[in-house]
Amino acid sequence: MANSASGMAVHDDCKLKFLELKAKRNYRFIVFKIEEKIQQVTVERLGEPGESYEDFAACLPENECRYAVYDFDFTTNENCQKSKIFFIAWSPDTSRVRSKMLYASSKDRFKRELDGIQVELQATDPSEMSMDIIISRAL
Repeated sequence: MANSASGMAVHDDCKLKFLELKAKRNYRFIVFKIEEKIQQVTVERLGEPGESYEDFAACLPENECRYAVYDFDFTTNENCQKSKIFFIAWSPDTSRVRSKMLYASSKDRFKRELDGIQVELQATDPSEMSMDIIISRAL
């Protein structure tokens, strides 16, 4: 369904793949892209369970916006194994203004479609989503 505020639809595959990441842990991450011509959020890339955070960060384009979710496994200070699902709004300074506005205006509605996100992060360059930041937000 298209949203009247942003006119953006969310492809069913986005929700299905997210549920697989959350419940079955079939993926380490998912990168989503807005297809501007059809005004719809679609799945651009699925990260295999064995892929690293570096693999994930490397697949975000240098000058285009994206949404992404990342399933982060970590050990707490009390030595407990935990996992948190991050939502990352990637909006590099070098991307087109129109694209940044489109991603910003559609973000909240898209995020609502993905039930189970625990941490949200906004990043305009790789330093704003470094592993140190991910760890500090997870704990």
